Amino acid sequence: MSFNNRKFSMNRSSGVPRESTSNRRFSTGQPSQSENDSRIHRQFRNAHEGHRSHAGLDPTRASTGVVWCTERAIEQGFGEEPEKWANLGQGAPEVEDGIEGSFKRPTEIDITNAGREYGPTAGIKPLRAAVANLYNAHHRVGKTSQYSWENVCIVPGGRAGLIRIAAVLNNAYLGFFIPDYTAYNEMLSLFKNFAAIPSPLSESDGYHINPDKIAEEIARGTSVILTSNPRNPTGKVVKNPELAEIQDICRDRATLVMDEFYCGYNYTSECDGTVISAAENVDDVDEDDVLIIDGLTKRFRLPGWRIAWIVGPKEFIKAIGSCGSYLDGGAAVPFQEAAVEMLEPNKVKVEMKALQTHFKEKRDYVIGRLREMGFKIKTVPDSTFYIWLDLEGLPFAISDGLNFFQACLEEKVIVVPGIFFDLNPSKRRDLFDSPCHHFVRFSYGPKLETLKMGLDGIERVIKKFKAGAHLD
Repeated sequence: MSFNNRKFSMNRSSGVPRESTSNRRFSTGQPSQSENDSRIHRQFRNAHEGHRSHAGLDPTRASTGVVWCTERAIEQGFGEEPEKWANLGQGAPEVEDGIEGSFKRPTEIDITNAGREYGPTAGIKPLRAAVANLYNAHHRVGKTSQYSWENVCIVPGGRAGLIRIAAVLNNAYLGFFIPDYTAYNEMLSLFKNFAAIPSPLSESDGYHINPDKIAEEIARGTSVILTSNPRNPTGKVVKNPELAEIQDICRDRATLVMDEFYCGYNYTSECDGTVISAAENVDDVDEDDVLIIDGLTKRFRLPGWRIAWIVGPKEFIKAIGSCGSYLDGGAAVPFQEAAVEMLEPNKVKVEMKALQTHFKEKRDYVIGRLREMGFKIKTVPDSTFYIWLDLEGLPFAISDGLNFFQACLEEKVIVVPGIFFDLNPSKRRDLFDSPCHHFVRFSYGPKLETLKMGLDGIERVIKKFKAGAHLD
């Protein structure tokens, strides 16, 4: 691929956008007529540095793909009447009570005197101890090395936790796999103490991370590996014995950062409440460079509480706790205090059974409806509440993620184009040849009524464009 005569959108000295004197040259050819005629494609290119020679927005203004999609929906009325929309784009589970077997969420919180004060930036000791006890009870039974409260840092949400981790990493090559969680994109662009190196996974094997792939990354000098497990957006999980083999390969060679926010949504063990975690395979909790991040957000269905945690070696946790003093100030103390009783191990086991049973039923309903519409779902997700939905085979006008997204908006349905999960830190790559371009991420996190409304809207989209294609 040649970069001769390529026009960049920024004056590298001043940082001021400048007009291009010619059309953008794409890496393997010009965009299709369908893309050229598409308003949503033009809007996307004009708003994203790295896709057009003159970006229409300040390139320092960055948002995740989900936020960008929500902004487009708001432009079409989502903000005024959200109850009339099916938001299948936001990565959030239903938060209402009513799931059979699930404990009722608090509606009131007692605020102690301590809750009125600044809390420690590493979190309050009772919650740190409760998290350590949960991991020991569910993943460390019979093992000599056990987590203590000093192996846990409480953080105000998953993004804050990831940013804290990034802030304490040494100079390193950081390997990550695509497709993956959209918020990694901006986080990996913020810090200059490491170089983020993408490693594409293959669609043909279900975007599976296998031990050989990890060995390749380490062989080329990668010393930090970041990945979600279970996988966002593909809905797949790496479990033992492969997970244990991956950790063996990384031991003493690389720091492994495991985003386990969807670990409760595991359908591989008959919905018995089993949670898959890298904590199971750690030899020594203070020696193995394994950092695990999870929280109340997903598996406890409390995204508004902004309570999450990082589990890892004490030396790492001490640094991660300290950097909170200048990054985010720490999590709200009253919510930390209220979270302690939720983490009793037996209570969590019962909760996970209820969660898995309920969300598996929703998954099966959604898969069935989509297949009835003609979608080809090669691999059913075995975890999370996402479907990585392949659009190939649909009428040409809606066979890419952005055009399908736009068509869904017109039926008051929100999904997320797959291109956002082809992470591109600092916009170093041209994404218009992305293998993720013909996918969208579909969330079955919302309650069933919302899913039915969204699927009805998607069905109207399919019928409308099939009728149009027939007339053409």
